[in-house]
Amino acid sequence: MSRFFAGGDSSSESSSSDEEELYSDPEAQKEDEESEEDSDEEEEDDESSSDEEGGKGGVSKFLRDQESSEESEDEDKVTVVKSAKDKRLEELEGVVKLIDNARRINDWSTISTEFDKLNRQIVKMAAQEKVPKIYIKTIAELEDFMNDTIAAQKVSTKKLNATNARGLNAMKQKIKRNNREYTTEIEKYRTDKEDYMMSEEEEEVQPVEKVKKPKVVYTEGLEGADDGGGWGIVGTDGKAVPYTPEKILSNLRSIVESRGKKNTDRAEQIRVMEKLLEVAVTPYQNIRVLLTLISTRFDLTTSSSTNYMSQEQWKSAEHEFGTLLGMLEANRNLVVVENAEEWEDVEKPPQPAADELFKIPGSIVSIAERLDDELTRSLQHVDPHTAEYIERLSDEQALYNNILRALLYVENLQTIEKLETPQDAANRIVIRRLEHVYFKPSQVVSILEETAWKSIPAELDSKITARSGPQDIATLVQVLSTYLFKNSIDIIRARAYLCQVYYFALHDQYYRARDMLLMSHLQETITNFNISTQILFNRTLVQVGLCAFRASLVYEAQNTLQEICGSGRQKELLAQGVQLQRYSQVTPEQEKLERQRQLPFHMHINLDLLECVYLTCSMLLEVPLLAQTGSSPDIKKRVISKTYRRLLEFHERQIFTGPPENTRDHVMQASRALAAGEWKRAADLICSIKVWELMAHSEQIKRMLSEQIQEEGLRTYLFTYAPFYDTLSVNTLAGMFDLTERKVAAVVSKMISHEELAAALDQVNSAIIFRKGVELSRLQSLALTLSDKASGLIESNERVLEQRTQGTANAFERQGGQGGRGGRGGRGGRGGQRGDRGGSRTRGGQQFGGGALGGAIKV
Repeated sequence: MSRFFAGGDSSSESSSSDEEELYSDPEAQKEDEESEEDSDEEEEDDESSSDEEGGKGGVSKFLRDQESSEESEDEDKVTVVKSAKDKRLEELEGVVKLIDNARRINDWSTISTEFDKLNRQIVKMAAQEKVPKIYIKTIAELEDFMNDTIAAQKVSTKKLNATNARGLNAMKQKIKRNNREYTTEIEKYRTDKEDYMMSEEEEEVQPVEKVKKPKVVYTEGLEGADDGGGWGIVGTDGKAVPYTPEKILSNLRSIVESRGKKNTDRAEQIRVMEKLLEVAVTPYQNIRVLLTLISTRFDLTTSSSTNYMSQEQWKSAEHEFGTLLGMLEANRNLVVVENAEEWEDVEKPPQPAADELFKIPGSIVSIAERLDDELTRSLQHVDPHTAEYIERLSDEQALYNNILRALLYVENLQTIEKLETPQDAANRIVIRRLEHVYFKPSQVVSILEETAWKSIPAELDSKITARSGPQDIATLVQVLSTYLFKNSIDIIRARAYLCQVYYFALHDQYYRARDMLLMSHLQETITNFNISTQILFNRTLVQVGLCAFRASLVYEAQNTLQEICGSGRQKELLAQGVQLQRYSQVTPEQEKLERQRQLPFHMHINLDLLECVYLTCSMLLEVPLLAQTGSSPDIKKRVISKTYRRLLEFHERQIFTGPPENTRDHVMQASRALAAGEWKRAADLICSIKVWELMAHSEQIKRMLSEQIQEEGLRTYLFTYAPFYDTLSVNTLAGMFDLTERKVAAVVSKMISHEELAAALDQVNSAIIFRKGVELSRLQSLALTLSDKASGLIESNERVLEQRTQGTANAFERQGGQGGRGGRGGRGGRGGQRGDRGGSRTRGGQQFGGGALGGAIKV
């Protein structure tokens, strides 16, 4: 191309670029400048090539050959100059064509990408031009195609791949959000497609302008600041933006979008939302702000180093939760449910009719659960021996009020058929209410319930536990547990069962609690539940054991407490402390989780009292058993409590024993006194333990213990001295142990019926007649013991030899003949002789033929 036409082209392109600058935004100018730079480079290349050709000579440059004449014909063609509008339309049509091609192959990933590019071009065109009708046609057809694809996917067995599925899901949100702005035009297009596309006039559609997020900066000295200084929202012009009801939804959206991001000042967001709450006018705005504000307060916990919510923030969240419930109770047409869709239009708030239900996304039950968890976590970190713990514990009443109020709201949602509220929400809030009740005395629960109902408006009532229902707390626990038995499964049902058993055991209904625990069969499946439920099971088991002890059922109490107290890990099993072993392999993460499971101090079961009850019950069972075993060597030894035996042996090995200092010392010295027949001293030592004062009716417990010690002292005396008596007067025994003759006769009759005592009761003469069997001397008893051990050794030797030889090599010759090593010459002969010798003694003997060792024993 010659310099003349090159210069003309550059001038035309510069004129078109000037025209584009008039109709385009800075972003478009940048793209045009890049295209112009590329064309300039091409022009420079053409110019350089023309210079090289022009270097042949001055005349030849004006001469044309056949080839140059063809080029001149091309150069004579008219160059078409396109406007910026036409260029943009061509680009738009190109993108629309790509979308159509992607639709044919069902490529939603490409459709999503090109759709974003299409919208970016429309934003550039909408500033100075009208929205083209081809765009309206494209988005309308895309929406129809998307609906058809979704409907086909529901009935088709062949699903989209992962990339197309993601693209389809993204397009659902994009089309829904985008087409809302062009609803009128889309309806016109669908009414008459041909007339709409053939019409020359294109109505201008103004899309909604993008809302720019305001910045939060310090407004000291800025124009328009509220109080002359402080924090506030500042616009792009540097002026403070006032809090207005119209901007509430847009401000909330910007706050929600910043959740979870780094360098987010949540405290500042809370201050902004408190300002928004003050200027909120409609109930919808209040509810939206309260839901976001409460969630943001909970977010402070995740970012704080204390790992629990401060009391100030917790009380603010609790107060706002109560306000939210009151707002929802006053506006029944606004409901907060979990499966609701969020309102997208931040400029135009919803205006539902008075009889129309409008769903707001959120969860009342989750907020109540989070408040409960945060209070528990706070109580875990506060020192229980300070006034701060008592002050913090007083917030439980306000929490219980809100839990009960939330339960009433969920019950109201269940009555609305359109909502289809899941049953799980009611189960979760009911179990929270039950867990605040089951471990407390009935007097405390009565006050808790009465105060809660007073704080709730009189027009609200519950179908599960009516306001006018029975005030008995046992009935309340029964009703809540029965509701969960019917409507829940798995963990919630198991926890409800355990809570009810715990309540019965706490209030001295042992047989009812025992029967419920046995019928539940939870002891067989408890290992399949989570750790918190296992902890609740351990607490319930311990409480049933303590209830049996208070009911004077010593054997049942010891048997129930054996599993927990016999392990030596009471703190860990009851979640009342972390016991770090010396060589434990616990990681810091596991230790942190273990500490998070700990129960607050007011829910603890006193471990000193638990240990005292367990050791006392073990003493009352073990001392008579030790006496029975010592007087009758032929009775097989059995151990009831290894923990108690170990402590007793350690105590007996001590050379010097001082006065008792703790619970163990009292029980061990009482055990030695009871074994020696000093039942009065044993009773004094047991009753002097101060921990009994922590139990209700402590005097009654001490009297019960004294009576038990008298009876077990009588049993121990009879076991110890029965071989030395022929007859023994019942009156004498009654005087020795300060019991009535009737009681002594009852104890002796029970021992005789259980074959623990070889005697007969002469009721006429009121005497015990002991039956004398074959009395063995000390030497004979030791000989019997030795023979038992020898026979056990022989049997174990046979089993070991059988395992090693696996029954081969003639290791065991039951018949006479070849010995254990037959087949090896002379030794085989000797073995055979010993085998013959053993065979002659088979009848009437031990019938044992164990090779060389067996022959040696038989000789």
